[in-house]
Amino acid sequence: MRPSSGIRWLLVILLGLSLFGWAATGSAVYIRLVYAFGLLLGGGYLWAALALRGVQVRRASRLRRLSVGDLFEEQFEIVNTSRQPCLWLEVVNASPLPNAEGSRLLTGIGGRERRSYMARTWLIRRGAFPLGPTRLESGDPFGLFVVRKEVAADESLIVLPMSVPIKTFPPPPGILPGGRALRRKTMDVTPHASGVREYVPGDPMKRIHWPSTVRRGRFMVKEFEQDPQSEIWLFLDAHAAAHVSRPAEEDFTFKVDQWLQRRPQPRLPCDTFEYIVCAAASLAQHFLKQQRAVGLACAAGRLTVVSAERGDRQLGKIMEMLALLEPVGGLPLLGLVQLQARLLPLGSSVILVTSAAQPDLLLAAEDLQRRSLSPFVLLIAPETFGGSGQSQSLIEGLLNREVPAAQVTYGGDLSSQLAAPALYFERPQQPNPAHFVYPS
Repeated sequence: MRPSSGIRWLLVILLGLSLFGWAATGSAVYIRLVYAFGLLLGGGYLWAALALRGVQVRRASRLRRLSVGDLFEEQFEIVNTSRQPCLWLEVVNASPLPNAEGSRLLTGIGGRERRSYMARTWLIRRGAFPLGPTRLESGDPFGLFVVRKEVAADESLIVLPMSVPIKTFPPPPGILPGGRALRRKTMDVTPHASGVREYVPGDPMKRIHWPSTVRRGRFMVKEFEQDPQSEIWLFLDAHAAAHVSRPAEEDFTFKVDQWLQRRPQPRLPCDTFEYIVCAAASLAQHFLKQQRAVGLACAAGRLTVVSAERGDRQLGKIMEMLALLEPVGGLPLLGLVQLQARLLPLGSSVILVTSAAQPDLLLAAEDLQRRSLSPFVLLIAPETFGGSGQSQSLIEGLLNREVPAAQVTYGGDLSSQLAAPALYFERPQQPNPAHFVYPS
């Protein structure tokens, strides 16, 4: 409800005319009009001044970490701690969350009364969004005067990026052949434990297996097998000059309150960096499900590095980091490779995810090969987003250098494009460094 400023000024003018008529004629009619208009304006102002006294709003949500495409549920509770009733109250959810729900117009809130309702928002964009501020608006019964109170946000919602399932992807090669446990003993601690044996002098105390020690009555230590699987690193290009974006209309046709309506699949905007983030999230999820160690490096404003680890905790760290990245970096992909590649273990696989269709991409792949690293290039074709580039010639140059490559275009099925990086494997006359065989 918005203030009726025109009616308010009309009443002020009528009050002035009534005063002038009373002063000019002395008629009792004009003095009655003065009292009526004066009481209406004064009483409305006083009512509005006390309308929000004791009115509070509380917002509560069960989950504050969701993914694009999920429904975010938030409960709003309005508490009137005073004895004065609130005839009408407008709750405005001013959160920057796209398509944010929760704004309501409530009427007839009595003294010492509570009102609550549930708001559901369909998440369509990644990022960190404060849950607020929340504005409360109320006033007199006629809407002549409106008072506002703003409640600052004290919680935030992190929307993780969208990911797509990948049916198959070339397994990056390791230093040792096979890609699985070789049943070969090693003195190093690896994720592959093969059994236990008796303690011998010189074994470190951290390798003692205490349950077996208690059960057998003598010290027993764990034995490990060699881990032939290499680490997988995702290098994301966040250079501001390398990305292309176009404004696109967001689909708000889905109504979250219509439960029988099928929820549509969110669409990626026409933005190369959003495709990069979605591809990186999908690859990280794919390899971590295979119990591979995955790391991430990106120079978005400042250098961001997530060390290579395994497990669901690592997936959460990577997804949360991807949710906050923005293409505002000043370091190109070649600089990121030269800065971080020397710190990676030998034999690691590096997946370059970029939209910079420039010759520097070939130099970055050659630099990784010289450092005994296995590069893979995932190129987001900028010309399909309205930009310029030489995607096809770069793909051919990478294939000639025996570097596996895949190309992603705007509007295509990202799941299929990631599942079939076959531009390299369509050339049977070339050697296959990834030893990838399509399933029958």
